[in-house]
Amino acid sequence: MRRLVFIPGPGIGHLVSTVEIAKQLAARDHQLFITVLIMKLPFDQLFTNTDASISRRINFINLPEAHVDTRNTGPSSFFKTFVENHKTHVRAAVLESSTQSESNQARLAGLVVDMFCTTMIDVANEFGVPSYVFFTSNAGCLAFLLYLQKLRDEHGTDAAQLMDSEAELAIPSFVNSLPAHVLPGVLLDKEGATTFLNHAKRFRETKGILVNSFSELESHALHSLSDDKTPPVYPVGPLLNLESDDFHVSTDKARQKYDILRWLDDQPSLSVVFLCFGSMGSFGEAQVKEMACALEYGGFRFLWSLRKV
Repeated sequence: MRRLVFIPGPGIGHLVSTVEIAKQLAARDHQLFITVLIMKLPFDQLFTNTDASISRRINFINLPEAHVDTRNTGPSSFFKTFVENHKTHVRAAVLESSTQSESNQARLAGLVVDMFCTTMIDVANEFGVPSYVFFTSNAGCLAFLLYLQKLRDEHGTDAAQLMDSEAELAIPSFVNSLPAHVLPGVLLDKEGATTFLNHAKRFRETKGILVNSFSELESHALHSLSDDKTPPVYPVGPLLNLESDDFHVSTDKARQKYDILRWLDDQPSLSVVFLCFGSMGSFGEAQVKEMACALEYGGFRFLWSLRKV
């Protein structure tokens, strides 16, 4: 018997997909036990669903809170410090899990760390077990970050320097070239780019990368990741919770869900644009209006999951 320890990134979107991959792995191997360590953001509720219906071989541990001074701290610095400050708690939880594993003959087999928790690779090294990265986004994004990291570390080109550039980037994971000035804002910010690309650099230290995608969707991007400097990439998606939750929501919400699905069924194939920016993605009024105008001018059917703030 073996035990894997998962360390999801803070945020419900990362936690939900981690639970789904844990459920799939446990269902495939009845000799596998899984522990999920949960870091609570100051503004989030604790995840307390330890229902045995998920799996009797998956257990959840809410880690003690780690203090982070938020004064004069940008988002990238905050998350980096937040995760780093949990390392002691993670180390203690892994040690306890390892001790329990010895008593029930389920040896510690490895750590699966979130794409934003690469500092926890150090903990895996301390325990002498392999580490894997769980990349909750798609293969194109993974390859894109690895490309920019290689550009920085091997060619001395910083993404932040491209902010006002008219250059076209030939990114291996993208079918078409990309104008440098449309790079995501976080990668054009010195601090943000450093944080993201340092994570990407550490991806290369692991034994493998699990990515929330599948080959039929991203064959080009996945093929671009098959070079000898990248750890094996395993497409494990799409990670979806298809169990109906209609019994746990109000009648109005259930009806709204039904209306949306019925509308989607009535649309032509490949005709709907879906916009969703994750559990923590929010925008100011001006940006929301700009996106709305773009959708209107584009003339495409769309479904937009717009988060309230």
